[in-house]
Amino acid sequence: MRHLFSRRGFLTIAASTLSISRAAALQQDEAVPVSDIFPRQAPDMVREMVTVAHGNVTRVRELVEAHPSLARAAWDWGFGDYEDALGAASHVGNRAIAEYLIARGARPTLFSATMLGQLDVVKQFIAANPGAQRIPGPHSISLLSHAKAGGPAAKPVLDYLEALGDAGGPASAPISADELSSLTGRYVFGRGPTEWIDVTLDRGQLSFMRAGATARGLIHVGDRAFHPAGAVAVRIRFTAASGSVNLTIHDPSLVLAAVRRS
Repeated sequence: MRHLFSRRGFLTIAASTLSISRAAALQQDEAVPVSDIFPRQAPDMVREMVTVAHGNVTRVRELVEAHPSLARAAWDWGFGDYEDALGAASHVGNRAIAEYLIARGARPTLFSATMLGQLDVVKQFIAANPGAQRIPGPHSISLLSHAKAGGPAAKPVLDYLEALGDAGGPASAPISADELSSLTGRYVFGRGPTEWIDVTLDRGQLSFMRAGATARGLIHVGDRAFHPAGAVAVRIRFTAASGSVNLTIHDPSLVLAAVRRS
């Protein structure tokens, strides 16, 4: 097989299907268009892989058959909230996709072992790494939640983690629904068409989204300061000033300041 790269992503075709003119161009060392990001994989394809790994086994197989390395694909959903394809399957309890990905080269983790009910593996990992049960997974989803997602097959792991007593997710500080509502709106930090952030409230969860990006849930840590799901070191703070509400993001130093306009 010969692999060609276009600006729209990767294209794999059999050498026998090359047109005579294109084959001649290759033989004569003429310039062949190559993606600007080559040799990295196309971001849209990587993002799709991680997205479908939550539940679309047919598409997962299609993508991995075409590009085997996608079994290890990872995507940053924002603020360094990295999730790989196996992690996606693990936190939703999709055993079929998880087992397929591991068989095709995905790297097993404590989280995948927990969801798959591999009690001995989980015990040995935590014994070798005390406190590992407190490390949050993608989107700040706890190891305990992965065990619950694993269903009956993971019940022994769930019992073990519950007995440890501290395998839950990051703690959140109390905040009233009225106070959360008072923080919603559009925060502007520039004049460009995407230089704004929407803060919204849905079912008691405050979310942060920049234009064209994915919404990130916010977890309150106290005094109107939050961290995005999956990024416990980041702080998003809301402060009142001159009759308006300001938003600042620290990661860990100040990286952005915005003012609510609506």
